[in-house]
Amino acid sequence: MIALSLAEIAEVVGGQTYDIPDPSVLVTGEVVRDSREAGPGSLFVAFVGERVDGHDFAAQVVEAGAAAVLASRPVGVPAIVVEDVQAALGALARHVVARLGATLVALTGSAGKTSTKDLVAQVLGSKAPTVFTPGSLNNEIGLPLTALTATEETRFLVLEMGARGIGHIRYLTGLTPPRIGLVLNVGSAHIGEFGGREQIAEAKGELVESLPPAEEGGVAILNADDPYVRAMASRTKAKVIFFGESGEADVSAENVRLTDSGQPSFRLHTPSGASDVTMRLYGEHHVSNALAAAAVAHELGMSADEIARALSEAGSLSRWRMEVTERPDGVTVVNDAYNANPESMKAALRALVAMGKGRRTWAVLGKMAELGDEALAEHDAVGRLAVRLNVSKLVAVGGREAAWLQLGAYNEGSWGEESVHVSDAQAAVDLLRSELRPGDVVLVKASRSVGLESVAQALLETGAEGEVAAR
Repeated sequence: MIALSLAEIAEVVGGQTYDIPDPSVLVTGEVVRDSREAGPGSLFVAFVGERVDGHDFAAQVVEAGAAAVLASRPVGVPAIVVEDVQAALGALARHVVARLGATLVALTGSAGKTSTKDLVAQVLGSKAPTVFTPGSLNNEIGLPLTALTATEETRFLVLEMGARGIGHIRYLTGLTPPRIGLVLNVGSAHIGEFGGREQIAEAKGELVESLPPAEEGGVAILNADDPYVRAMASRTKAKVIFFGESGEADVSAENVRLTDSGQPSFRLHTPSGASDVTMRLYGEHHVSNALAAAAVAHELGMSADEIARALSEAGSLSRWRMEVTERPDGVTVVNDAYNANPESMKAALRALVAMGKGRRTWAVLGKMAELGDEALAEHDAVGRLAVRLNVSKLVAVGGREAAWLQLGAYNEGSWGEESVHVSDAQAAVDLLRSELRPGDVVLVKASRSVGLESVAQALLETGAEGEVAAR
């Protein structure tokens, strides 16, 4: 964070100082909510959780060097006390972002947010110092904490924004007002909470409504191939840039193909020129993510050649998202177990098939959460798609939703041993350990709550005869 005195922070957040001998002391370290991350010059934010109260660690963090605690009550050590710690954290982030003058890019969408955010960050990072959301810390706490890691050297701030209801993104854009807003898609993720795609579109579109008008530099970057997203052009006064396969797209790709290992290659077209891209990521769905990142980079002055070079060099920065590892025995494990929704599940299956040409392919899948009344139909559809794509074997892991996956495969024509339903992750591991052969490709994917990353980890431990080579 940029250096701020405790007195200035107290004024910004509307707090009272307690047990602070010298209000001119500067916060020069990070703003943290985990006491284990506190260090010299840091500011510790004390949240009260269901099981842990951050205030109980106040003395510990000050002993570790923290300048003070942002708290909701006096804690016997230097503290800035406020009524609402979360609101105070947001106010501090808003103040710091305004002071920085960095270009703030915000993005949202039902699927692909984190992968696209990682691409945008790497492309812009090739041009100038860039701060971006780590992992999926895209909510009302993670977003301001990310913004507060920016310093005077930061030129680009790339923030992922998630939503579980109407008004969530509007709140986030109030904390960190973006100049460039990117909307990827409107899909089925969290449809059970929102009620329908129209409501999801309403929530995601709050991002473009927050942008400054075109004459003040505001830019809305929209997916021309998604009708819900394309319609958001009418909800903003910002300049509109489209990306995608549509003829009206300003940034597009041609000659899209997959390499033998399943990595996308294409010719990138931007208003400033064209250049060839071969990505290190796996799966054709990353082409759309790359086009979104390219559109952002184009608007920030990068040439087609610069963008193509950065996209070709970019890797995955977040764990368990199409994380491809080859065991010494030739078995390839694709750990995509961080999360799942119908769109990302289908994309992962297609990537599996592309990677597994001429090899046996295994899809180890679990439930997709928060689909509400759509859950049965969506799980059935994924099971059917696995059969249509000729996945060698589907292993559905877990309870009712997994049974629906297997039933969809059965009804599509998987009658032999091509699909199986197992009770839990350990049962899946036992099955795979007994049946995997050298050269097989295994995809592991489910919603985060299922914890299927344990299957991928177990398979890698099983095959670890010497050093495991991650690609």
